This record gives sequence, C-alpha cells and structure tokens, in this order.
Amino acid sequence: MRRREFITLLGGTAAGWPLAAQAQQSAMPVIGFLNAQSPDGFTEQLRGFRLGLKETGYVEGENVTIEYRWAENQIDRLPALAAELMRRRVAVIAATGGPPAALAAKATTTTIPIVFLAADDPVRLGLVASLARPGGNLTGINMLSAELGAKRLELLRELVPAATRMAVLNDPTGSSAEIALRNVEAAARAMGLQIQVHNVNSSREIAAAFASFMRERADALFVSAGPFVTSRRVQLALLAARYAVPAAYAVREHAEVGGLLSYGVSVSDAYRQVGAYTGRILKGAKPTDLPVVQATKLDLVINADTARLLGLSVPPSLLARADEVIE
Repeated sequence: MRRREFITLLGGTAAGWPLAAQAQQSAMPVIGFLNAQSPDGFTEQLRGFRLGLKETGYVEGENVTIEYRWAENQIDRLPALAAELMRRRVAVIAATGGPPAALAAKATTTTIPIVFLAADDPVRLGLVASLARPGGNLTGINMLSAELGAKRLELLRELVPAATRMAVLNDPTGSSAEIALRNVEAAARAMGLQIQVHNVNSSREIAAAFASFMRERADALFVSAGPFVTSRRVQLALLAARYAVPAAYAVREHAEVGGLLSYGVSVSDAYRQVGAYTGRILKGAKPTDLPVVQATKLDLVINADTARLLGLSVPPSLLARADEVIE
C-alpha cells in the first residue's frame, strides 16, 4: 500500500472513532427522574434508587443515563419538567417525591412507562385502575404512610407517658393529609389525648405554629408525613429543641438531624424498589404487567442524644424495638 493511501485510510478510520463512540452513547437507555423536591439532602434516596437499578443490571454512567428534573418544592413546575423529559425521549420516567410528580407525568404522556412512588392510595388518586392490574403506562410503589400515623402517635405517647395535650403539625396540601389527620384524631381520642391541629405550608407558618402551641402548653408534638415537612426537617428539629418539646416524625431523615423519634416506611428502601421496577421496565417488562407493590420495610429510629437533652428516659422496651438508636 502506498504511503498516501495508508494515511488516507488511517485518517478515515480515526474520524470514525468519535462517531462510533457517539453511537454507542446514544444507544444507552435514558431514565427520566422527576421529583417534586430539591436534591439537597436527597443522598440516601438516590443511593437507594441506584441500588435498585444495580440489582437489575444497570449502573448510571456505564450502561444507563439518568436525566434529573427537580421541582424544588414548586409543584406548578412539574408539568413543564415532565414535558422536558418527554421531549428528551426517555425510556422510562421515575416520578417521585409525592403524587404530584406522578400525576404530572401521567398527564404528559400515555406511552412512556412511568414508575411512581406514592404515599397515598394510587387507585383513589387515579394513577392506576387497580393495584394488581395497573393498566395503562403506570405502576409503582405505595408507601401508605397515612395509615402509620396512629402507631407513631402510640410510640410518642410511650416515650412521653404523661402527655395529655398533643399538638399536630399538618401540611393540608398533601394528597393523604386528610386521611392521615382523621386517623390521628381517632387514635388520640382512643388514648384520651387532647389535640390541637396547626396547618402549615411555609417556613413562616411553621415558626408561628410552634409559638402558638407552646402558648397552649402542648406536652408533645406530632408531625404529619409529607414532602414539605421533610424538606423543613432542620427547621423543625431546631424549633423543637428551642422550645424543648418532644416530637415524632414520619421518616428517619428527621431523627438524623436531631428529631426525637421517627417511625414509618423506609424511604431509601422504597426508592430501591422504584429503581428495581425501573430496571425491569428497561429490560422489557410492561407497567401493566407489574402490580403496584406496598413498601413493607418500616424504620423506628430514636435519637437518644435528643432524648437526654429533653430530660426523657427512653423505656428499654422501646429501645429494644428500635431499628436504630442515634447516640
């Protein structure tokens, strides 16, 4: 082969390398991750999601790409973010951070598979036809956190047995807020507790609620579940410490930043299940063939350091049942 022909051949081959790499990259499936909240403090949830993907053979950056869209707690942004993912032609959408993300994704596309994470009945929300046979292009994980409120109230009463007046901090915009509040009110009546409900949907309202129920001499505080209150967990822990009020929360993230007690579905494990379902769909499973599953792993976390600061003695029976005790 003459030298000029060899150089021409080599140049043509080298020019094809980036194209080959680009083709390989474009062949990598893309997941759209739609979340109503902020990425701040979301490390454990994302670790769980990626673990679920890994269980089905997918590793971000190696054989799958993830496009993240965060609404930063501005629910009205979700439809536009879902539309962005649809235009990106993602293979599947993981709609998390509350039912609004799933509802926005559902309203955007009837063809792209959607895996949701919902803390309310997905049939009642209109996401699926039934749990066993979802129908359409949605399936997912149901946390049913509203139904755990009564048990959380019992645990708080066990930790503060002398409590007679209970303040309830409630986000009324949550999809399951009404059901959760009814359950807590019924449980409180059964335990002979007086409760005072304070609805909050902003940091200012949270601060005002603390000042109000401390004037009312509440013995303890029950904080409802929901994305908003979780996003304000540091503020809640600081105010509870400032006013020296024992408080119970729905997710472990509260206890990790100084909250006294949390009891509820393991959020990181629920995200792992979302990741696993997402991976199964990438492998060819259809949402209509994947029944909605209920998250079953529950976490009881007690912050022993906070208990000491409040002058509380945690009963040994409660310590023995705890999944984690933070010292």
